[in-house]
Amino acid sequence: MNLQNLAYAIDQSIHNLGAVSVTGGAILALLSGAARRKLAWVVLSGWGVQGMTGALFGILSYAFYGHLPDIAGIAVDALVIKMACAVSGFFLAAFYLRQARTGSMNFWRIEALLAMVALTAASFLRWFS
Repeated sequence: MNLQNLAYAIDQSIHNLGAVSVTGGAILALLSGAARRKLAWVVLSGWGVQGMTGALFGILSYAFYGHLPDIAGIAVDALVIKMACAVSGFFLAAFYLRQARTGSMNFWRIEALLAMVALTAASFLRWFS
């Protein structure tokens, strides 16, 4: 088994679970009135996982190839969009939890939108890199 492929596969698997947490948590909160504060923690954690595992992709590339991934054009734009969604979603969830607001549907709509934009950007990043 190739250690490089295993490392990328594990990182990708954890990255995907973060995406599920963010998207699923936000959509579940929109559809159900229960446990929104707990779901906010799930979403916050998911965004954190997205950020850490996204950075790990670059670290792994540098470790195995001696340089960061070679991407350009649309792939760079998609990466920037994904990063902006992750940072925005993380801080928005942290603010929501700090303010102890439990009833704001706009928060959940924005989190769901950020998650879907990030997923769409991920597709462009994958296709154009």
